[in-house]
Amino acid sequence: MSKAKVGVLISGRGSNMAALIEAAKADDCPFEIALVLSNKPDAGGLETARAAGIEAWAIDQKLFGKDREAHERELDAALRQADCGYVALAGYMRVLTPFLVRAWAGRMVNIHPSLLPKYPGLDTHQRALNAGDAEAGCTVHLVTEGVDEGPILGQARVPIRTGDDAHALAERILVEEHRLYPAALAELVQQKPASS
Repeated sequence: MSKAKVGVLISGRGSNMAALIEAAKADDCPFEIALVLSNKPDAGGLETARAAGIEAWAIDQKLFGKDREAHERELDAALRQADCGYVALAGYMRVLTPFLVRAWAGRMVNIHPSLLPKYPGLDTHQRALNAGDAEAGCTVHLVTEGVDEGPILGQARVPIRTGDDAHALAERILVEEHRLYPAALAELVQQKPASS
């Protein structure tokens, strides 16, 4: 079976990227990780990807000043050069411009650590705790121009326990993120073949 090529964008340690890489090793997984890119040269996930035999490099956002679209044009060119059909954001801590979102519309996914539409943006775990919620979780969604607003592809729920702090809750949700993300990406790839 020919596997769909996925490019992964990271900014840090890339634990969700590592989960995607691991999942892609299975013979029946419909995707492979073709390229990992970071906006930060010191992102720990770059070394993780290289250790797994995947091409990984940084396109440093600082070199582009405030011109985010110019930076994204370089990302886009690298993704296309690697023949990627899909893009997965895995801890990519930068709001995208309409240029990149439109270029990969319907083929770019993100994982967010809340049960969207609740708590888009940052500090999701503390916000769930402050609200007295009974559960939290994570969401895989298509990327659109609004922050964390795209169509939901899958969710996993995690009960909030008495005595939880944001760190403890984040650790339990991360386990679910690593399970949910590969499954949701595989389903997208099977339902919507890339027309590249």
